[in-house]
Parts: sequence; C-alpha cells; structure tokens
Amino acid sequence: MNGDFVNNVKKIVAVLGAGLLLFVTGCSITNSAVTIGKTVIPISTVQGTVGEIVEERSKVETTGLTLAVDEELNVNAVRFHIISVLFDELAARINIKVTGAEIGARRADIINQIGGEDRLAFSLVGAQIATSDFERYIRTVLLAEKLGEALIANGDTSTDGSGIQNLIIGMAKELKVEINPRYGVWDYESGNIAPIADNATVKK
Repeated sequence: MNGDFVNNVKKIVAVLGAGLLLFVTGCSITNSAVTIGKTVIPISTVQGTVGEIVEERSKVETTGLTLAVDEELNVNAVRFHIISVLFDELAARINIKVTGAEIGARRADIINQIGGEDRLAFSLVGAQIATSDFERYIRTVLLAEKLGEALIANGDTSTDGSGIQNLIIGMAKELKVEINPRYGVWDYESGNIAPIADNATVKK
C-alpha cells in the first residue's frame, strides 16, 4: 500500500499507544465493546472488523507479512474504533469536516499509488485494515491532517504528533472511555489500552 498512507495510519495508532489490560469494571452495556461518551461501539462491530481481516488473509499471499493475531488483533480493532470516534468528536467540536469527495479523491490516489484496484486486497491485508473500514481509515487520516494544519495555524510547532495526541487524550478524558473487560481498559494519561501487568498504574 502507499507508504505515506500506511505511515499516517500507523502514526495515528502509535501516537496513542498500544497494549491490553483486562479490567474488572468494564462497560455497563454487556453487548458493548466500548462506550465513548454517548457513543456505543457494539461487540459485533469489533468482531466484524476482526473476522473480515482474518477472512481476507486467506485470499492473498501473506508470506513475509507480520500480522497481528488473537488478543493483539482484537485490541488493534478496538483501538481503531476508539480512535476514529475520538477524532470525529474532536473534529465536530472545532468544525472540521471531511467530505465524501475528499475521501473518494484520497482513495483514488491510494489506488493509483499501489498499482491499481486489484492490489487493494493485498495492501489492506498488509496494513491490517478491514475492507469495510477502509473509508473510515481514510476519513481518520484526513481528519488528522486537517487537525495538524489547524494546530500549526494556531502556533503549534511540534513535529512529532504530540499536539494531536494531547487533543485526543483531552477528548477521551472529557467523554470518558469505558472498555468491555474482554478487551481492556483505557489509560487516560497515556492514551493507551494498557497491558494487564500495568493494572496498578493505569490512570482512570
């Protein structure tokens, strides 16, 4: 897949951290994977993402690819949905919008750079993106770019993504992120889904 696109997606995820923590309180809604403010992400949505990623792997050659499995894959899926909701909420607060035309244009650019539509399935497997989440990923990348531009326009001089990271962490603290025990707990200080060994130090 287009290197810039993959790097942007990885930066969004990496900037907010990685890990897994099983936490006893979890979500109050048993069929919910995550609640973020008033937004509920059902377990079925996460399972759909994971199932689709696994199914697509069986259709392409994956030799040489480093692919997440089991808990890591589940947590990656949960993290993506959390991050995309937080970006949506933040963008709505400061009136940043991404149009369908912009998503379509970026998709066309990606297809062109990877060598055609027939290369998309392999590229998505390599990037560990479910086909049905592809446009959501593009939207999130575009929002991140626009948020970065807005920060620069307001005097932010950081070049490591910390400006966006701080905004997302702040939005998570305001809305409150509750993760179902089967997936983990959100660490509000670091913006992570923290490892189970870190249970004693997780900031809530």
